[in-house]
Amino acid sequence: MSRNRRAARRSGNWTQISALLLVLCAAVGSLVLWRVDPVLMQGIRLAQFDQMQRWHPRPYVQTAVRVVDIDAASLKAYGQWPWPRTRIAELVQRLRAAGANTIGLDILLTEPDRTSPKAMAELWQSPQLSAQLQGLPDHDDVLAQAMQGAGVVLGTFFSDSDSARPATTVSGGLPKQFYKPVKLGTANPEAKLYKFDTAVWPLPILSAGASGLGALNFIPDGDSVVRRAPLLLRLGDEFVPSLSAEVLRVAQGARNLIVNSDEVGVVNVQIGDKVKKIVIPTNAKGEIWLHYSEDRTNRFISAAQVLNGMAGDLQLKDTIVLVGTSAPGLFDLRYDPWGELIPGVKLHALALEQMLLGHYLDRPKLAKGAEALLLLLGVLSVGLVALKARFWVSAVTTATVIFALLGGAWYAFTVEHLLLDVLNPALAVLLSFVLASGSHHLVTERERRWVRLAFSRYVSPNRVAHLMANPEHLRLSGRRQACSFVFTDVAGFTSLIESRDPAQVVSLLNEYLEGMLEIVFKHEGTLERIMGDAVAVLFSAPVPQADYRQRALDCALEMDLFAAAYARRVQSEGVPWGQTRIGVHCGEVIVGNFGGKALFDYRALGDPINTAARLESVNRHLGTRVCVSQAVMDGCLGVPVRAVGRLVLKGKQYALQAYEPLAATDATLCAVPADYASAMVLLQSGDALAALTAFERMASQHPHDPLVLLHLQRLRDGAVDDQIVMTEK
Repeated sequence: MSRNRRAARRSGNWTQISALLLVLCAAVGSLVLWRVDPVLMQGIRLAQFDQMQRWHPRPYVQTAVRVVDIDAASLKAYGQWPWPRTRIAELVQRLRAAGANTIGLDILLTEPDRTSPKAMAELWQSPQLSAQLQGLPDHDDVLAQAMQGAGVVLGTFFSDSDSARPATTVSGGLPKQFYKPVKLGTANPEAKLYKFDTAVWPLPILSAGASGLGALNFIPDGDSVVRRAPLLLRLGDEFVPSLSAEVLRVAQGARNLIVNSDEVGVVNVQIGDKVKKIVIPTNAKGEIWLHYSEDRTNRFISAAQVLNGMAGDLQLKDTIVLVGTSAPGLFDLRYDPWGELIPGVKLHALALEQMLLGHYLDRPKLAKGAEALLLLLGVLSVGLVALKARFWVSAVTTATVIFALLGGAWYAFTVEHLLLDVLNPALAVLLSFVLASGSHHLVTERERRWVRLAFSRYVSPNRVAHLMANPEHLRLSGRRQACSFVFTDVAGFTSLIESRDPAQVVSLLNEYLEGMLEIVFKHEGTLERIMGDAVAVLFSAPVPQADYRQRALDCALEMDLFAAAYARRVQSEGVPWGQTRIGVHCGEVIVGNFGGKALFDYRALGDPINTAARLESVNRHLGTRVCVSQAVMDGCLGVPVRAVGRLVLKGKQYALQAYEPLAATDATLCAVPADYASAMVLLQSGDALAALTAFERMASQHPHDPLVLLHLQRLRDGAVDDQIVMTEK
């Protein structure tokens, strides 16, 4: 045998040994990742469960569960929220008369009714009117009387003491012990329950008339999707049932909640006596997995139909009724596996339906171990086959293993109602195939070149190195992310380029953009796009930045400083270069690649982007250079600003509080900040006459302050507060 052949054989042996080592490393590494369970793997697992629900939702089976929805039609018919307690009392009475078995209120009744006669008497402070009003019944008393014997369950809300809560927040035990928890088993199940130490309770007078009290809390996953409903929560050292569990207890006429547990955590919760006993299997934290079902109109009944008598008694007789709201303005909305916002009361209804039907999704306690075993066997078998067999044989083997995993998981879900994660093992098997087939190095280098080439074209250069060093931070599919945005535009640029030599203007523009982008990259912002003289910048994508709001504001102020100096210099040379307007806003958007195979772009999509652009353009109406939203200011410290007002931007429905940083103003032209702030307080409180006097005084002293002149003209035109409705972009 020649020396070359021996060398070739040795080389081939070393190649096979190296490939085998890579396969073993892949198997061990996959098991380590499975044990650590990073966020990415959790996301893949949950996305798999969501897709199964989208493909196979729970068939709707009519049960004795109805949702009385305080929807937009109800608000239109009976006035804005909150309704007087007398109207809620009327709703309870009508539901009771229609034969409702139990009524769960998915609303917080934590403060006295401000429309009660006593509250009105204190508001008007008229002795004669007060005497008349004092003789009328208190609205909370009316509701408490209506709830007597009606099987009403009230809602409470839990939080941790380090989070900001309303002034009505109190800590401690239940205001009334409606039930008796019974613990079975050798372990302490409360150790696994979600723990809170602060609660917002209903009014004592209402609690006294209720039949039960349940927590309204849901614990969404990191992507804000609600996939599980807790049956029990922990407040201090006490058990507290969720609204759905408490409603079921009251409907069953049960006194006890029996909690079975083992060393892992909660096993099941029993509600009801021997005749009506319902045993609900849960995970260790006392939750059930929600199996979302198709929407049906007979599940929801508009509150307006109940109040006006249009809802038939047959729809409500012997039913469990949950009263909640789907009106967007009341903000009781949650994300479902479809990525859509649904009312929170629907989640309670889904949980109740599953408990009454005995329909549960289960992720067995041994699932994680079984999945790890499947991963190890799949990685090793596919890797060893790929080391010896031809490419097409190993490819078919890999595809067979992956399809077997996916098919098994689909069968387990649709037939046995089991949640098994096979997507992560399937991905590990695929990785093993790639490594064992000898293309690991080629794939890795090709991927690195692709990442470097792609991101160097649309990501800030100072972020490319970080992404190359941390490829796990690179997500090419769209994802939800809280980001901040800075939009800039040069006033009068179109007129400038029409009236000047284009070559001269382009030269000036390039110099201007170079300075602006240098500031962006200094603050580690990502250039989203350049549109002529306009620049769009985002922060916290593709790499999350905890201080993204502070970065955006600091960047905007430094850009304003540069742009103002640049404009003065160019204007001194005889070129009418306009001032730069800047808008800053933040919010949750979808970031990722958009486009197709031939052309794609890394972009952010969402309403906060449009709002930031509107804030930039609104500067020309306000006379300001920089306009910053309240959402950004909430994440910034030590930045002096003055309030612009509550802006209703064109095309928007709700007002947005906006500010002008003092650093972006001319101190020689603007009013004293303290005087301006005092005048804005008067305007915000609705004291238009006093505000008019204050702004007239400031205008006489500072006749060139644009915001002073703006509010002065508004007050003279009849404005009564600081809300500014924009009719133009």
